Amino acid sequence: MKESISNVYIGLGSNLDEPTKQLKVALSTLAKLPATELISHSSFYSSKPVGPQDQPDFVNAVAQLKTTLSPEALLQQLQTIERNQGRIKKRHWGERTIDLDILMFGNQTINTPELTVPHKEISNRDFVLKPMLELEPTLALPNGTSLLSLLQSCPDNQLHLCSGP
Repeated sequence: MKESISNVYIGLGSNLDEPTKQLKVALSTLAKLPATELISHSSFYSSKPVGPQDQPDFVNAVAQLKTTLSPEALLQQLQTIERNQGRIKKRHWGERTIDLDILMFGNQTINTPELTVPHKEISNRDFVLKPMLELEPTLALPNGTSLLSLLQSCPDNQLHLCSGP
């Protein structure tokens, strides 16, 4: 049986320890994952934090992967990358060296205790929607909702392009 190849979008975010560098390291590591190919990544964007405002601004990007890994296996790989880059969860929506989220996994809808796909906050995150649309302007959720329509009603996180990834 031929393994199924899924088109996957990963959200990357950092606001500690040279955030741009943290995103570059994570992208480099994503490119080396087993049974996975890094297809592309968006520009880097700066945004105000969601949640506690007493933390630095974030640098965000989205990576597009093709993988034969299962969603659960990919999640484990992402959590390993986060640990290896020194992520320690201090508080909900708090500062972090790196955050890697599965935003979309093919056309799948997943709702388990460990993983929700599409990402449950996708419609509230311009720093996710704009980079995803940069990669694929006609992208839609599995239910058919276009990301462009979500972006038009999304809260403003004062998003702006960073100077080069």
